[in-house]
Amino acid sequence: MNQNRLVTVALTALAPVSWGSTYFVTTQFLPADRPLFTGMMRALPAGLALVALTRRLPRGDWWWKAAVLGALNIGAFFPLLFLSAYRLPGGMAAVIGSVGPLWVAGLAALFLGEKPTLRTLLTGIAAALGVSLVVLKAAGAFDAIGVIAALGSSASMSAGTVFTKRWGRPEGVGPLVLTGWQLTAGGLLIAPVAFFVEGAPPALDGRNIAGYVYLALVNTAVAYWLWFRGIGRMTATSVTFLGPLSPLTAAVIGWAALGQALAPVQVLGMAIAFGATLAGQVTPKKPAKSAQSFSSTEDNQLELSMDVTSRPVRR
Repeated sequence: MNQNRLVTVALTALAPVSWGSTYFVTTQFLPADRPLFTGMMRALPAGLALVALTRRLPRGDWWWKAAVLGALNIGAFFPLLFLSAYRLPGGMAAVIGSVGPLWVAGLAALFLGEKPTLRTLLTGIAAALGVSLVVLKAAGAFDAIGVIAALGSSASMSAGTVFTKRWGRPEGVGPLVLTGWQLTAGGLLIAPVAFFVEGAPPALDGRNIAGYVYLALVNTAVAYWLWFRGIGRMTATSVTFLGPLSPLTAAVIGWAALGQALAPVQVLGMAIAFGATLAGQVTPKKPAKSAQSFSSTEDNQLELSMDVTSRPVRR
């Protein structure tokens, strides 16, 4: 793995690492039983802020493409994710979500021509097995709605990853702009459903507000910018194999912040899942550069703008 690819993988990996804090923040900081409102608050403020920052709107067929990607990556994914977080123990939701690499392998074969190899399938199974061992003690009781929501969120995000790779980006548009479009589209899709199903927004205290600010800025705006940036530079399968870092991070947070002990079998599972993540980055050949890639000059300008205006505050 050359240095440039190593940097790309490391930066992209920061996204699922950040997402590993979602269950902790949801259960410790946010109002209970508000998955739709939480999804809206995570997406819409961040999306509007990025659109205002970049001052670029879609053109032509990118209006509907941005809406579709926003629905898959945000509009459907967030509510289903938070519904599973509220109804299932974090461990069980993580196990179900860990099948993401297998979802992507199948979809990438259909829409991207990335034929899955035996190594890819075995690595995906190993990743799911490793995550299962990590969260084994947290499996908890079966909840049909929660399980369906977890499966749906994984499938939605996987499809969004594949179509983001398939469509690329319009000429001259960077990942920061694309992130703003998708977050705004997804948030606007969630908003009316949230108010219709859950009613008026709940009263928020300082702890709730802090949780939503963290989710919107660090966990969403920055993390999704890094994720979509990685999709543009890596294969869809390689990107999704970074997904197991999310439940591994959640397990570490549970150990460090909540005093949850890690048994030897869980440590073994972490090693297996992390090994699968690394194995998923080994590709036989470098993917062809997309004809829709934007210029490196604009990429650097957008990244500098992101660093200056949206750098997360260290807590």
